[in-house]
Amino acid sequence: MKFVFYTHSLVSDWNHGNAHFLRGVMSELQSRGHKALALEPKGSWSLENLLSDQGETALLKFHETFPLLRSIAYDESFDHEAVLAGADVVVVHEWTDPALISRLGSLRAAGASFQLLFHDTHHRAVSSETDISSLQLAGYDGILAFGETLRQRYLDAGWGRQVFTWHEAADERLFRPMPEVEATADLVWVGNWGDDERSAEIIDFLVEPAKDLGLDTTVRGVRYPSHAVAALAEAGIAYQGWIANAEVPALFARHRVTVHIPRRPYVESLPGIPTIRVFEALACGIPLVSAPWEDSEGLFRPGTDFLVARNGSEMKQRLRDVLNDKDLSNELRRSGLETIRARHTCRHRVDELMHILLQLSGETSVLAKKKEAAE
Repeated sequence: MKFVFYTHSLVSDWNHGNAHFLRGVMSELQSRGHKALALEPKGSWSLENLLSDQGETALLKFHETFPLLRSIAYDESFDHEAVLAGADVVVVHEWTDPALISRLGSLRAAGASFQLLFHDTHHRAVSSETDISSLQLAGYDGILAFGETLRQRYLDAGWGRQVFTWHEAADERLFRPMPEVEATADLVWVGNWGDDERSAEIIDFLVEPAKDLGLDTTVRGVRYPSHAVAALAEAGIAYQGWIANAEVPALFARHRVTVHIPRRPYVESLPGIPTIRVFEALACGIPLVSAPWEDSEGLFRPGTDFLVARNGSEMKQRLRDVLNDKDLSNELRRSGLETIRARHTCRHRVDELMHILLQLSGETSVLAKKKEAAE
């Protein structure tokens, strides 16, 4: 089968977490003998920032790491119809330009033979509702939502005929334990500052505990304002900016523990949806301590796969426990890795996608037969 993915960017993961998951899904599809192609707009915000931050070497690293992944950049003159000829499945990410989203839906409604799916991996359905409600999704066969609460939001609002939960997951080709790497530092956090959606939480659950415990701590990520960088420095935390996602497993291996700090919109309005870093960290076998979030879908075993801290004081205690109790640390490594390998890899998500496509194919066949009978 031929899969085409419309994405903000495949080649850039600068403040663009969906690239992590998409790379893993495309790699898994290719390993099964399918064709997978990404289409991304020329001059995307993420890519432009990556080039400004890191230069062309970042793109060279991407192609060295993912030599089989292919992406085509499009502009206003791009012939989408020609590229989509022969496609079996087209998946359109929600950051795609609304006019193009509508155009692709019209193609499908006019008889294009591919199955057309809309993929939402963000919180705009609740934080910027008009952005999503104004999208023209009538021609789409289905919606892929990266959490059950988001799926329910689409169903309640009537934004799609068929809406499926399709969580993100870890690319186990990259995210795996690296026992050959010695852990020489204490705490690491990989996360972007963002739009002040978790600024207070970063201070409470990362900066203050690391400072109070005197931990050898590293932070990697982008969009940190000067006052945030100053706060990290004052706490003795090494802020080292952007890191290519493919280099994160080795970074995790060099540290003894990591933390999860969810963005506020997910905690308050879309419970049950962790960041992809939870999947990736547990896949690497690093102990994780999480700020509060409600695992309403039972994705993990909180307290077993990772520890939960309800506030900054508890975070400090949990970090101290993990760093000083080798048995606890090893058990968290084992349990978290066990859950990922059993349920949350890109291999599992491609299995789920294939099942969704089979369901949609069956529905399409039934509708076609009903239409023929009516005529």
